[in-house]
Amino acid sequence: MNEMERNLKALANKRRLAILKYIKHVGRSSVGDIASEIKLSFKATSRHLSILANAGILEKEQEGLTVWHWMSKRKHQAAANVIKLL
Repeated sequence: MNEMERNLKALANKRRLAILKYIKHVGRSSVGDIASEIKLSFKATSRHLSILANAGILEKEQEGLTVWHWMSKRKHQAAANVIKLL
């Protein structure tokens, strides 16, 4: 699967778009805060975040028990264009 296809598949989900919209607004957020904001379980939110990170749309870093997520500066142009619309 090429990078563009992986990005578009990652973006083709309303929950993941809600996550991206929230992160675009706050800049950096923890899994728990994102789950609370989009009203989804921690486990399901974590799975969506993993898909976005594997597609290169988000970056993440673990500090202790907290995993932080933010927009990747190296995302594919297709993903950047969709995120601008959110």
